[in-house]
Amino acid sequence: MSSMRRFVPLIAAVLMGVPAAAQPLHGIAMHGAPALPQDYKHFSYVNPDVKKGGRVAYGVVGTFDSLNPFVLKSMRTTARGLWDTIFGHLLYEPLMTRSSDEPFTLYGLLAESVEWDEDRTFIQFNLNPKARWSDGQPVTPEDVIFTFEILREKGRIPFSNRLAPVEKMEKVGERGVRFTFNDKVDREFPLILATSTPILPKHVINPATFDQSTLKPPVGSGPYLVKSVSPGERIVYERNPDYWGKDIPSKIGFDNYDQISIEYFLQENTLFEAFKKGVIDVYLEGSPTHWSRAYDFPAVQKGDVIKDAFKPQLPTGMLGFVFNIRRPVFADVNVRAGLSLALDFEWANKNLFEGAYTRTESYWQDSPLSSLGKPADERELAILGPVKDKIQPAVLDGTYRLPKTDGSGADRKVMREAVDLLKKGGYTIKNGKMSDAKGKPLVFEVMTQTPDQEKLAIAYQRTLKMIGVDMSIRTVDDAQYQARSGSFDYDMIVKSYPSTLSPGIEQVGRWGSSSRDRQGSFNFAGVADPDVDKLIESILSARSKEDFEAAVRAYDRLLISGHYLVPLYHIPEQWLARRSYISYPEKLPLYGYQLNTWWDKRAQ
Repeated sequence: MSSMRRFVPLIAAVLMGVPAAAQPLHGIAMHGAPALPQDYKHFSYVNPDVKKGGRVAYGVVGTFDSLNPFVLKSMRTTARGLWDTIFGHLLYEPLMTRSSDEPFTLYGLLAESVEWDEDRTFIQFNLNPKARWSDGQPVTPEDVIFTFEILREKGRIPFSNRLAPVEKMEKVGERGVRFTFNDKVDREFPLILATSTPILPKHVINPATFDQSTLKPPVGSGPYLVKSVSPGERIVYERNPDYWGKDIPSKIGFDNYDQISIEYFLQENTLFEAFKKGVIDVYLEGSPTHWSRAYDFPAVQKGDVIKDAFKPQLPTGMLGFVFNIRRPVFADVNVRAGLSLALDFEWANKNLFEGAYTRTESYWQDSPLSSLGKPADERELAILGPVKDKIQPAVLDGTYRLPKTDGSGADRKVMREAVDLLKKGGYTIKNGKMSDAKGKPLVFEVMTQTPDQEKLAIAYQRTLKMIGVDMSIRTVDDAQYQARSGSFDYDMIVKSYPSTLSPGIEQVGRWGSSSRDRQGSFNFAGVADPDVDKLIESILSARSKEDFEAAVRAYDRLLISGHYLVPLYHIPEQWLARRSYISYPEKLPLYGYQLNTWWDKRAQ
C-alpha cells in the first residue's frame, strides 16, 4: 500500500497534464554518463590559474556585412563559419556547453541543470539564476522560447528547422523551459538543442527587422562585447567586466584575453603575409608544402613565431574526389571502384606533397568507430542483416585496404585491376578509349577550387588517360564553386567529410535519401539508398556505447563498399603557427587545440 501511495502524485500529474518531474542533472552525454562529477571545478584541459589580460588577433579569408549571423542576409559564408570555430560563443551563448575531452557530453552554461527521461521524449532546461544579458537584464525562459520561435520564422538553416521535432515548448516554474518532442525526434536531438542554438534577448530584438543585416553591436550573454567595427575589414571585441558566467565551472580557464580582433582578408596569401608582419597572432595551416617551405622568415628564425603540431584523438574524416551518382556514367559501383583505383596516391604524395599525407581508407579512421582491421562481429552482423550482402568481403572481414602502387605513376598491376573493374561495369578499351557497349567513351569533368586540388586532379587525369578515360578539369572561383556544388552541377567534385566521435543526424544531410534532391544539402554524391538510411537510423537509435560503435562500423563498411568517392588523404596532426607570447594549456583534449583556452603571456 505504501508503495502505491508513492505513485499517486505521478499518476495525478499525468492525468492533469502537468509535466512529470525528473532528476536535475549537471550534465548529459549521448551515451553513458558525463565523466565529470556534479561538483567538478573546471575542465581538465584548461589552466584555471591563468591571469587574464592582453590581446590576440585572428585572421580569416572573407568579409562580412552584418553582426547578425543567424539570417541569410548576413555574414558571408567564410565569416559565418569562423563565428562557430574561432569565435566560439563570444557574444551569445547556448543553454549548455560541450566538453572537448569527451565524445559528446554537455555541461551547464545558461542552464545550470537539465532534466530528461530515459526515452528522451522531453528535455527541460533550468536556467542559472545568475545568467544575465550584457545590459544587466536576467536571461529568462521567455528569452529561450522567443529565440526558437524567431529563428524558426526568420532564421537561416539550420536554425530555422530546429523545432521540427518539437511538439511544444513551455515555461515550467520560474526558471525552467521544457521541450516535448514528437515522433520526428531521435536520441541525439536533445543534445543538439542544448548546445547548437545561442539564446537571444527578447527585450531588445524587434521581430519585424530581425531578418535584416545590421552592424549595431548586439546585447548578448557571452563574455565579450563588440568594441568597434570596420565593415568588411575588422571586428574588435573586448571582455565584459561584468560577465555573469566567469566563475561557473564550465567557463573557468576560458576567455582569457581582454581584447580579441578579427581581421578579414580577400586572399589566403594576403592573410599569411599579415601574419608574417605581426598583424595576426595565430595562423591555422592546412597545406603540407606551405608548412614545410613558407616558414623561413626572420620571426621564425628568431623564435618570435613558433610552429606547433597537435595530435588530437579524433577520427580522420574523409576527403575525396566525389562521384555525382546522379550522373548515369557513375551509376555502376564497379565503375566507381575502378576509377578509384586509377589514382596513384603514392606518386602524388611523394611528388606533389613531399610525403606529408597519409592515405584515408575509412570515414572514421584512427578511432574505435572505424571498420579497418576489425572483422564484423555478431553485434554488427545483426545490425546489418541482409545489408551484409552488399558489403565487399574484404571490408566485411576487416582486411580491406586500398592497393599501394610502386609510386611510378603507372603501376601496371593496379591499372589492370582498375580495367577489370571497369569491364564489370560495362566498359572496355576500344581504339584507345574506354567505351561502353554502344561505343560511348567514358568522359567526365572534375571541378576543383584550389591549386592543391588542381595539381592532384592533373596527376589523376594523367593516369586515367593511360586506360583510355578522358577526365577534364575545371578550376573555378569560390563563388562559382559554392553555387555549383549547392545545385549539384558537376560530374565530380572535391569535398571533405569531417568526422567526430559522435556521428549523428548530420549523416542524413550527407548520405540520406531525403537530402539527395534538396539543393544546398551536403549529399554531394547523390546517394538515395534505403540500406544507407537504415544504418543511419541504427546510429541515431543506439542506446549503449557498444551498440553505437557497432552501428557506426557497420555504416562505415557500407559507405566504403559503395565507392562514392576516390579516397584521398589526411594529415594526422593539426598544424598551427603562433606568436611566442601566445600560450596554451599543457593538456590536449580529445578534440585537439582549443583557442578559447589560450592566453597572452604578456599579461602575466
